[in-house]
Amino acid sequence: MISTKARYSLRVMVDLAQHQEETYVPLKEIAKRQEISEKYLEIILKMLVKGKIVKGLRGKGGGYRLTRMPKEYTIGEIIELTEGPLSPVACLMPDAEICPRNEKCITLPLWKKYNALIHDFFYNITLEDLIAGRFL
Repeated sequence: MISTKARYSLRVMVDLAQHQEETYVPLKEIAKRQEISEKYLEIILKMLVKGKIVKGLRGKGGGYRLTRMPKEYTIGEIIELTEGPLSPVACLMPDAEICPRNEKCITLPLWKKYNALIHDFFYNITLEDLIAGRFL
């Protein structure tokens, strides 16, 4: 299940992409448009800045902006930054140890296929695609 934090992160990224003509978008404006509390939004934006997909500027005229063009972000990248790996089972996590049942696990092919579907779905849709409704 995708967490609220990941869903809100995606909404914030969409908002910033839609207002990219502005130099920096103030937190208060994003919070108001997206109906997210400023306190919770600060946590989300801090995570996005740490992940270097958003840039923040303090002070007068400050706020947040994307570090790249909307077409250069994938939805998978945004979700995994806040959510962590989207792997459906522990043995398919990026740093997972090789499972001792790997060779004889009858369900592993099922989980691999499901994992590929999730990955391919989210990593083949860009932020620009989402805004334009081109992912359907």
